[in-house]
Amino acid sequence: MGQPKMLLPWGNVSVLEHVISVFAAAGIEDILVITGAEQDQIEEAVARSANRYPVRVVRNSAFPHGEMLSSLQCGLRALRPTENTAAALIGLGDQPHVQERSVRLVCEAFLRTKSKLVVPSFEMRRGHPWLVARPLWQDLLTLQNPKSPRDFLNSHADDIHYVKVDTPSILADLDTPEDYRASHP
Repeated sequence: MGQPKMLLPWGNVSVLEHVISVFAAAGIEDILVITGAEQDQIEEAVARSANRYPVRVVRNSAFPHGEMLSSLQCGLRALRPTENTAAALIGLGDQPHVQERSVRLVCEAFLRTKSKLVVPSFEMRRGHPWLVARPLWQDLLTLQNPKSPRDFLNSHADDIHYVKVDTPSILADLDTPEDYRASHP
């Protein structure tokens, strides 16, 4: 992208702040932003949002070698051990199309079913955010490169409770300048 995609403008805020605001509006009370590349810039942006949203930053020192898996693992390790957190919701900072309704549907499905994994699905395709219950955290924490979160989900396919959503927003992220230009509000 030539610049940190999460800091690109999205309406009156950045892509990242918009994603944070959606998760906060959906009732997520402890939002962790895991930083890798451009850590200082991302942390400054999150600091500007911290007075409005329940958000904090965790640095992923393994990001150059671990890709998304190391960030997910870093986030799980950063959850406060004294909390009675039953699950973690995994979202993407470069997915500004995420909708509050989709976030709520995933969380409500977990509360209703107590499934170990809750994943939104649009036209038979898995998307984000997805939720992993605490009993599976150790499996994620011990996963090693070249394995990925997709490999984790595939290995626990029988544990997944799918939530059908009626929007492709769970699939859309910003990977290229074209993605951004085509979807920027």
